[in-house]
Amino acid sequence: MDTFTLILLCIAAFSAGFVDAIVGGGGLIQTPAALVLLPDLPVSTVIGSLKIPSFSGTFFAARQYLKRTQLNWRITSWMCITAFIAAFAGSQLLTVVSNQYMKPVIFIVLVLVAIYTYSKKDFGQQVHKKHSTKSIFGWSLLISFVIGFYDGFIGPGAGSFLVLAFIAILGFDFLQASANAKMVNLSTNLGSIVLFLLKGSILWTVAIPMAISNAIGGIMGASLAIKKGNQFIRIFFLIIVIATLLRFGYDVFWG
Repeated sequence: MDTFTLILLCIAAFSAGFVDAIVGGGGLIQTPAALVLLPDLPVSTVIGSLKIPSFSGTFFAARQYLKRTQLNWRITSWMCITAFIAAFAGSQLLTVVSNQYMKPVIFIVLVLVAIYTYSKKDFGQQVHKKHSTKSIFGWSLLISFVIGFYDGFIGPGAGSFLVLAFIAILGFDFLQASANAKMVNLSTNLGSIVLFLLKGSILWTVAIPMAISNAIGGIMGASLAIKKGNQFIRIFFLIIVIATLLRFGYDVFWG
């Protein structure tokens, strides 16, 4: 692999880390770029290698959010354990089954998400308490399992789905939802990394430089999101949902 290709991959990783730190969806940038720039590598090796920069960027973004946001660590810990197991299972399934048939379903879901987010102007602007602690615990585990499995099996947009679920179901605001999403995303990435490590599907000469770039993007993106607040994150969220929608639309109708 030549130096120019590695530079392009690092630029993609930085951009992905920046976007992912704000609302998720960095995979929309990083994954297609790597698949195009590394056409001679097995897809499993490309995807496995990308989990390292994804984890790196999410880790540093999570640190930024935790400085400003309080989490319920009892619930968050269980969410992370659940997401780890679910993502490991999803990545295992990915090695034996194609995920193409799921894309039309995700496309329809994204259309509904975009319409809902655009029409509901106060979406995620403040915390709405709608559940008891017991109910929040149950919903949190369910969200972590479903989206954790999705992240391991399909991937793109998982961070955005986590943010959406934490706001729409649990009543969080965007900052609180983003902080929780980062912790769950760390676990989903780790679950997939363990699986790909066991299968020897990580190319470290690509993964490490991209991880550094993704981490820098994650730090900068999280800092901007915290500084600008909920309204900025809502707009950015809508943009990323539409971008995800276009990506899946292309795969469904022209891919």
